[in-house]
Parts: sequence; C-alpha cells; structure tokens
Amino acid sequence: MAEAGRPGSSAFPELAKTWVPPHELRRLAAYKVLASYDNNQAGQLAAAGGDAGALERRELGDAAKLVDTALGYLLGSEQKITVEGAEHADEETPTTGEVEAAAVQNRLRKWADKELLTFRIQQAERAAVLLGDSVMVLAWNPDKQRPTLRVYDPGFFFPQWDDEDEDFPSRVHLAWELPADDDAGLKARVRRVTYELGPISGDSEDDGGGGSMAGTRTYPWEPGRASNVTCYLTDAEWLLEDLKNGEKLDRLPMDKAAYRVRSDGTELNRLDLMIDFVPVVHIANTIPDGGEHWGRSVLARVLQALDELAATDSDSSAASATTGTPIIGLAGARLPVDRATGKPQELQVKAGAVWQLGETGRMDALDTSPQLAELRARVDHLLERIAANSRVTAAGLGTLDATEVPSGYALKLALGPLDALVGMMRLAREHKYRLLFKMVQRLYQAGRAEGWAAGETLPARLAWAPHTPTDRAAVLEEVVTAYGAGVLSLETAVTMLLEAGYPIKDASQEMARIRAKAEQEAAVRMAEAAARRGRDERDGDQGENDGPGPVAAEKPLDEREPVVADR
Repeated sequence: MAEAGRPGSSAFPELAKTWVPPHELRRLAAYKVLASYDNNQAGQLAAAGGDAGALERRELGDAAKLVDTALGYLLGSEQKITVEGAEHADEETPTTGEVEAAAVQNRLRKWADKELLTFRIQQAERAAVLLGDSVMVLAWNPDKQRPTLRVYDPGFFFPQWDDEDEDFPSRVHLAWELPADDDAGLKARVRRVTYELGPISGDSEDDGGGGSMAGTRTYPWEPGRASNVTCYLTDAEWLLEDLKNGEKLDRLPMDKAAYRVRSDGTELNRLDLMIDFVPVVHIANTIPDGGEHWGRSVLARVLQALDELAATDSDSSAASATTGTPIIGLAGARLPVDRATGKPQELQVKAGAVWQLGETGRMDALDTSPQLAELRARVDHLLERIAANSRVTAAGLGTLDATEVPSGYALKLALGPLDALVGMMRLAREHKYRLLFKMVQRLYQAGRAEGWAAGETLPARLAWAPHTPTDRAAVLEEVVTAYGAGVLSLETAVTMLLEAGYPIKDASQEMARIRAKAEQEAAVRMAEAAARRGRDERDGDQGENDGPGPVAAEKPLDEREPVVADR
C-alpha cells in the first residue's frame, strides 16, 4: 500500500492487468488487504510483500469477530419494508393515499420474500462493513415477472463520473476476469457489464404506457412528462491477449468484443432497458467525506492494533512453549552414550525422565512464566484499545465483565459509542435503501406487472430493529401509562412496542384489533348499563304499585354509606 504508483503490486500481481484503471488500483489493493485480515491471512500477505518472518504470525480471528459483531448490531434482529401512511389504512375512514400505501407495502414485502431480501442484505452488508463498500444490482426478469436483486463484489464496481458534483454516475461498469478453461477450450478473458444513460434513439419503441414522439418517451412513474433519456445495457467479453497497453476498462476495443446473448436471443449490445435510471445501488459503510464516494471499513482504524495483537499472540505462544517445556541447564550430569556412535545422547525434557547427577551436579530451569503473564495482560490491553477505537466497545464485543457494571444506566453509558456508530452506519444507508425500493417499484411499472398502475412512486424505507436489548417491561409500563393518560396516540404506542421487540407482525393490523376489542368492550358495557337501568325502572314501578312501606329511621350523616361513583 506504500507504493503510490502501483500499490500492492508485489503482493497482488493480478492488479497489474492492462485493463485496470490506474486510479482504481489503490482501492482494489485496500479491498484485498482487508479481506486478508478477515481470512486470517494478513501474515501471508506481509510475507508476499517481503517480510519473511510474517509467516509465523498467529491470527486467531479477531478481525472477523469485530466485523461480524458490528454487522450484527447494524442489522438488528430483523428488517422490514415500510411505506409512509400504510399504518393508517385500517382506520375507520382511511384516505385513498393510505390505502394505496398499504397495498404498495404489501406488494413490496411479497417481493422481498420471493427475492430473499434478508439474505441479500446480509451478503451486501457484510461486504460493506468489511470492505467499506457494497454493490446491489436490479434487473427485470420477464419470466418471473418481478425485479431480481444480485449482490456484487465492490472490486467489480467501476463508476464513471462525468462531473464530481453529480449525485449518481451516468455510466457504471461491472468488470472482472474469467480464468482460462483448458478443458472447455476457453482462454482468459475479461467481462464488462455496462449501464449507461443516454438519449433515446429515434427507432426505439415506446413502452412507457403513454404517447411518444421520436427521441422521447413517457415513463409510467412520470405521466404527462416526456423524457429523452434511457438506460442502455451492454454485456461483452474480451480476450486478455487481445488487449494492449493503454486500453483501459473504459476504452476497450469494441471491434474485438464478443457480446453476450439473452435467453430470448437478444444481443446485449446497447439494449434499451426502457428506464431512465441506472439500476445499480452502491452502499457505503460510512458517510463519505466531501468530494468522496467510498466508505470506510470498520477495521480501517484498528489495523495497526490487529497487527500488534497478532504479534503479541505469537510471542505469547512462544513463551508458553518455554513455560510448559522449560529450558534446563545441567551441571555434573552423566549423559547416556549412544553405543553405535559413541557420542553422548541428547537429553529430552519429558515426563518420567531420570538424569543422573554427580555429587556436585546441579539443574537450573529457566522460568518464563512472568513474561507469559505480562504478554497475556498486553493481549487484554490491546483488545480494550481495539474495542474503544473501533467504537464497538468492550460491552458490545462481550469482553466486559458483568461484575464491573454497577447499574443498567452505567451499561447504557458504556454502549454510547456503539449507539453512535450504529446510528451513523444506518444513516449512511437510509437514502440508498429508499433508492432501491424506488427502483423496484419503477421496474414493476416498466414491466407492466399486474397491480402496478402508472403513477408517482411512493416513498418506502427499510426499518431496522433495535440493535441492543430493550427493557420490554419498562417500555410496556411507559406505553400503558402514557396512552392511558392520553399523551400518546395508539399509533405511537404500537410503534414503541414494535421497536421494543414485541411480536407484532403488522402495526396497522394490531391497531385494528385493539380498536375492535375496545369497541366490543364498550358495547358490552353499554348493554350491561342498559340492563341495569331496565331493572331499576321495573323495581321502581313495582314499589309504587305496592304502596309506601315502613319508613326506616334515617341514619346520622356520618354513618351513611358512601355513594358509589357509578350509581
């Protein structure tokens, strides 16, 4: 990584390929370095870079644990797609927009189940947490009649920015090498999939559900507005032997390209996708700095500490070997002689060994246990530094002794940096998942799928579950008290219970059941009250017909029974 011109060229010779853009070499080398830490191969990487002693490095999975722990807190227990307004669809008089929002939310959740969205999110987010970036690509599948979602290695992702101030690139390459296959007779080649926004050609067929003229199209998500932009897809391969120096990824010779063909026989050479956006979503693990587009790995700021932890583990292993099998010095010992060679035999330290010593003989053992204890203490110190500097915290990593936490409030303070880390990571993804679900809706509309009418795309988002355990009893008491006092609405109360981890599948359905139960109980109370009034009236009429009875002596005021509130 220290080589500015060709970073990682000594350890990663494959990065020196002629088609890789020079300005992307450092990013690709960084991905490989981070992946080596995750796979306990950082020592082998250092050895490939010239450090011969690095092969003895002991790596025990601390980097992978840090990544998996951060990923677990980021994802929470579950993720749900929510559309604004859908929770009010089950009210007595829902608006048209609320009913439509509930319908869109239901269809998006069905799509998520069919496309294994939770599994795809796990794939994408682990790459983002480890490498700093991840890529998801959408495509309309005419056979399945739904958009498909695929996750790609960020090392395959090469966006082309025409202007650094643009929010999204107008051209994106997904490129990777295909190795040679001698059995199939295939040579080594590079595959490039390109999505590019461009003007609509005059011979393009309109498929937007509205009127069009040459070079324009009306898309179903923007009815009444003509657009002259569409997205073109090109999928081609080049033999590596055909590429010359200077022919980089964005300047590959098109006359030597072999275009791929779709299952229906369509050649993928500037295929018009009938959409006005690039269906590629790049997820950054952190909020990029100004003028940047790439995220930062959760390991980035603690790589040096991980190196020192591996070195300390290696020293500790060596010290434990000399502690368990100590170095012994003998003086005045009678060494056994090998009868074949006549030379003294080498002594071995093992159980049951007996050494004969002379009258002035002496045996001294080298005690390395103090050094071993010091190394173990240093391991604990480094783990604390890694937990603190990564902001996952010792409490989040599970290394905090529970007896050291005096109260739940103290634990909450200890988890404060982790809360900030998860909040920042989720904020960096908020807009990207909104964009993903917008693209899903528009692909459904472009494919003219059943139930997806033309119209404006509704905003949908990914709702995350709490990342730390919640005191459910305290939340329940708070909700009951606040809702009973009328300071919280039913929608807010159910949302709080949902976020606390109560098994509520759908907030709108839960509110509908609560309202139905309340109405039923109110009807029962009204019926009981009406029955009591009827009995009281019948008893009063019977008393008037029988005439006045004996007059009871009136009790003093202080001896009268208290008046019941509901009488």
